[in-house]
Amino acid sequence: MVNLISQRPQNNPVPTVEQHRILAAIDMGTNSVHMVIVRIEPTLPAFSIIGREKETVRLGDRHIATGDLKQENMKKTIAALGRFQEIAKSLHAENIVAVATSAVREAPNGKDFLQRVEEEVGLRVDLISGPEEARRIYLGVLSGMEFNNHPHIIVDIGGGSTEIILGDSHQERVLTSTKVGAVRLTGELIHSDPISNIEFQYLQAYAKGMLERSVDEVLGSLKFGESARLVGTSGTIETLAMIHAQEKLGYEPSTLNGYQFSLTELRDWVNRLRKMTYNERVEIPGMPDKRSEVILAGAVILQKVMTLLGVHDITVCERALREGVIVDWMLSHGLIEDRLRYQGSVRKRSVLKVAKKFGVNLEYSDRVANFALSLLEQTQYLLHSWGEEDKELLWAAAILHNCGHYITHDSHHKHSYYLIRNGELLGYTETEIEIIANLARYHRKSAPKKKHENYRNLIGKRNKILVGQLSSILRLAVALDRRKIGAIHQVKCEYNRDIQELLLRVFPQKIDDDCALELWSLDFKKDVFEAEFGVKLVPTLGSPAKIFTSS
Repeated sequence: MVNLISQRPQNNPVPTVEQHRILAAIDMGTNSVHMVIVRIEPTLPAFSIIGREKETVRLGDRHIATGDLKQENMKKTIAALGRFQEIAKSLHAENIVAVATSAVREAPNGKDFLQRVEEEVGLRVDLISGPEEARRIYLGVLSGMEFNNHPHIIVDIGGGSTEIILGDSHQERVLTSTKVGAVRLTGELIHSDPISNIEFQYLQAYAKGMLERSVDEVLGSLKFGESARLVGTSGTIETLAMIHAQEKLGYEPSTLNGYQFSLTELRDWVNRLRKMTYNERVEIPGMPDKRSEVILAGAVILQKVMTLLGVHDITVCERALREGVIVDWMLSHGLIEDRLRYQGSVRKRSVLKVAKKFGVNLEYSDRVANFALSLLEQTQYLLHSWGEEDKELLWAAAILHNCGHYITHDSHHKHSYYLIRNGELLGYTETEIEIIANLARYHRKSAPKKKHENYRNLIGKRNKILVGQLSSILRLAVALDRRKIGAIHQVKCEYNRDIQELLLRVFPQKIDDDCALELWSLDFKKDVFEAEFGVKLVPTLGSPAKIFTSS
């Protein structure tokens, strides 16, 4: 029995509005679009599932020549999302958190598709990276299964990718995502029915070769003498468990949570499935019609994972990415205070890990971040209305703005963009990572321009405005520590709306320091800020005695 998040029967009395909140989570995968609707009870904290929806849309079936998502599949997905939205609203969901994974991630027109979804349905879908997908799968499993501080390996076989994760009750140790999935391998490698011997042998060899690196990373992170339990999630593994249970038990279990089967039994099913035609697989008790087409490739992937790991059995967990999205939302909204609380600081830990990796001077970058946040807060509702989520992105960009020095000093702002963009920041969506990288990119030199490819990668007008305005604030923050010695103790903003002027008083750390270089740097960099906000910026030296007295 898991204390954090429990699944209750739907005939339980509904808590009062003050006791619970309704949230929907949508997972836009390679094969299907899934939605789970939950009732969150903050006093436990826990959630109970009150609704599920699924529609097969085959986004992973992309144009062979271009890799683009197909128009008919995009149209079908948008229709499904619109229907899901109406269902969520009918159950009084206060928010819908939607994520897209490998199919959209890899398609050249993926971001355009997400923009189209927002325009046509009014739903914002967050694109997440492979490691971030793995992290949220981990959160979902951790919410539905007790790890008892022992290491667990989680395998999630999706349509386009397979995530292998090593974690314990406290933290994730390894998050991997490999481009092998049941739909992907079926489309690329299986062209006969039943599969020919040559195709089957190549399918096995290809799956093994692709998975070896991830498995080695997981095994290499186990401590000496540690053994890990294998947990399987999502459609392929649940289907294999269901057909195994139907044959072994003679009936369909009410839940697959905790159900186990062995590698030996899996091998037997792989050998049987490879000899069957599509029509024969459809007739297997417990086999969903639309899963029967891709089940062999999925089973082979699982067999290779288990063989490479050297494990003999697998335990099913019915919670995965969608539930992980719910847990992540609860963490970000302060609704979890017990054993999952550590996961709430994932963004900060991830940024600091990347900063350390690229040799960032944290003492300096922390001062820049404090100046940037101070300027943002002091000008809020005077010059802009950016909120807490935007503030977090500015903080991350300020900490990492100079990481490009890891490569070279010349054009280091451009190198910062690429390092951040590919640094696998956890806890952030791809859109948020793109914003952070762009903010760092524009902390110096040129202001954002339409001709810049990185700027064009931003989705939507709001994000472009956000980058323009917050990067201009970051420029001022960098100028405030021009000598990188912490010369300025504090800054104070005074806004005169009548003449559209912002007086920026800087208070030195030492009484005899005139901060001439910092004031010069502010004057030199203020033009971008002035253009973004339509104000005149007037930097001036404040009295140290005054600031020390007032504080």
